[in-house]
Amino acid sequence: MSAFSFSHALLSWFDVHGRHDLPWQVADNPYKVWVSEIMLQQTQVKTVLQYFERFIQRFPDVESLGRASWDEVAPYWAGLGYYARARNLHKAAGIVAQQGHFPENLEQWMALPGIGRSTAGALMSLGLRQYGVIMDGNVKRVLARFFAIEDDLSKPVHERALWQLAEQLCPTERNHDYTQAIMDLGATICTPKKPLCLYCPMQQRCKAHQQGLEAELPFKKPKKAVPVRQAQVLLLHSDGQWLWQQRPNSGLWGGLWCLPIIDDPAQFQALCQRLGLKQRQQQLQISHSFTHFTWLLDASVIPVESDQQEHLAIELDAEWMTPAQATARGLPTAMKKLISAADL
Repeated sequence: MSAFSFSHALLSWFDVHGRHDLPWQVADNPYKVWVSEIMLQQTQVKTVLQYFERFIQRFPDVESLGRASWDEVAPYWAGLGYYARARNLHKAAGIVAQQGHFPENLEQWMALPGIGRSTAGALMSLGLRQYGVIMDGNVKRVLARFFAIEDDLSKPVHERALWQLAEQLCPTERNHDYTQAIMDLGATICTPKKPLCLYCPMQQRCKAHQQGLEAELPFKKPKKAVPVRQAQVLLLHSDGQWLWQQRPNSGLWGGLWCLPIIDDPAQFQALCQRLGLKQRQQQLQISHSFTHFTWLLDASVIPVESDQQEHLAIELDAEWMTPAQATARGLPTAMKKLISAADL
């Protein structure tokens, strides 16, 4: 199939079956496309839709996001995960707001924090309506199946070859529609599991379908067992308030608010002894899965007298807030689970 017939078949399908009503599909708003592209990294559209409008209402343009502090931004991302995305978006928005204009070519987009080659291509195509080529998970899957590519695409040499294919197929006319179309095909038809080949416009020419390899492609490395880690959590409560710490800006849950978490049991015991915390009213356990490990969090629920509040806040460099106040400041999903589990 030639590049022309590939794009023609894809665009004909898109005109009838593609997604045309997503809130970021706005011809003259690269900012909305940018926010959506960052949110959509490793996150499904149905999840992003729950966050996107609220984020845009609070930060309607790149200037408002760039001027805001991280503490103002964090609550509007809390729950989406992969918080480094949000920190890079916030930092990059500050740069663009200061420059007074959006990047105008691929290299300028890629110079911003958190924007790689594929995201930059999407911003050129969908954001600026200029020529751009993308290579997200959907595109990799569509091309790997269409051409029956059995190589390990995580290896640079094979990924480069796939980029060359993507560039050959990507048209200059209706480029932004093609970009959306190939993402839509991967998201709705050529899905990771149980692809709907019967409805695919590429079915007759798809080599993976011809060879019965749809389920095996793209190549997947054998999954390693996900390690399980344990940590202790201090749920100190007094007069309806809990004691919360803000996480360091870098690392897990950067900049969000959490109950004090101690990885080492011996350190946890030593801390409780030093602070004079002995009464355990309740013990809770929750688990939370990340990409690379599962965290088992054992929470010790300990009541605190009013006259101890200030001392404990100083010792732990923490703030007393109600769960609702802490949620408004920005909590990771695991802390929201703890709030739901605690009967206080």
